[in-house]
Amino acid sequence: MSLDATKWAWEVQFSDRKGGSLKPLKRLVLLSLADRAGEEHTCYPSVKRLEDDTNLDRKTVMKIIAELIEDGLIADTGERTGKTKQVKIYKLIDVLGRENKRVPTTGYLPQESTDLKGTNVGTVPTTEQSHCSEERVPTIPLNSPNVGTRNLPKNLSDESKNKKTWLSLKKLGEEIRLATDQETYEQIKNATWFDRELRAFELYNAEKNLCDELMNYHFADWLINACGKYQAREQAAFRNSGSQVRCSPSAPHLLSDKQVHTFAQKLSQHPEFASQFAAAGESYDQLAARIAVKLSDPAQAKQWEPYLKQVGFKGTLQGAA
Repeated sequence: MSLDATKWAWEVQFSDRKGGSLKPLKRLVLLSLADRAGEEHTCYPSVKRLEDDTNLDRKTVMKIIAELIEDGLIADTGERTGKTKQVKIYKLIDVLGRENKRVPTTGYLPQESTDLKGTNVGTVPTTEQSHCSEERVPTIPLNSPNVGTRNLPKNLSDESKNKKTWLSLKKLGEEIRLATDQETYEQIKNATWFDRELRAFELYNAEKNLCDELMNYHFADWLINACGKYQAREQAAFRNSGSQVRCSPSAPHLLSDKQVHTFAQKLSQHPEFASQFAAAGESYDQLAARIAVKLSDPAQAKQWEPYLKQVGFKGTLQGAA
C-alpha cells in the first residue's frame, strides 16, 4: 500500500461528465486501486477484487475504470499478470511522493550524466517536473536495510504478504468453510503438510489458464481432499503392524494421490455414476471434489472399484482391513 497514492486519491478533483458515473463511486474505485499500489504506483487488482472492495457490480466497475482512464487519472500499462496473464496492470498518473523515483532527489547520478557544472546537478530531470514541487527527498544509502521499504508497514497481513500471488488466505478460508465443517477447516489450517500440497497444486495447474478466484476455489477442494488422504494414511498406519512390504503391480494396492484426482474427475462425468451420486444442482467440479474425498478412503474406493475400472483403472484395490 502506498500512503502517497491513497492521499492522492482522496485529493483528486473529478471533472463533470455527462452521463458519467457518480463522483463518490469513482473515488471509491480509485481509492481501491491506490490501496493496492506499490512503490511505482502500479496496481493489478482483479475486477472481482474491486467488486468486493466497493460493493459495486462488475458493469459499474468496468465503466468507472474506463472513465478514470479517459480522465487521465490512471493508464493501462499494457502489461498483464496473474496465472492467466489476463489481469491488467494500471498506473496511477501524477502521484507525487517520497518513493516516486521521478521527483528531484539528492541521490547518486547515473554515469551517463556528464553535465557536472549544470544547474541540474543532484536532480533527475523528467518530463513531469513542471508538475512537481521543489521539495527534495533525502536519499537512503544503498547499503541501508530500509531501501525499498519506506512505504511498508512493520507488520504485514497475510493478504499483503501474498499480494503478488494468486493465493488469498482469506478467500481460501472462506471457500473451505463453505465446502466442509469447522473441524476439517481447523485441521487444514494447522496442518504440517500445507506447503507440500501447495507446491503440488501449483505444479499440477501450471499449464492451466485459471484466474486467481478459480485457483483459490480449486485449491480449497484440493486441501479438503488432501485432509481425507492424510487421515486415511494415519488410519492405515494404525491398523498395520508398522512394517511395509513392496507389492507387485498385480497385488492389491491403494490409489495414489494423482490417481485419486484423475479418477475423481472421470467418475464425476460418468453418466451412470453421476446419476446415482450427484446432488441436485451440483457442478462437475463439486462432485469431483466429493468423490476425491471418498476415494481417499480405501474402503470406499474398493466399493467403487467396478466404476473405476470402467474409466480406466487397472489392477485390484486394497479394501479396509
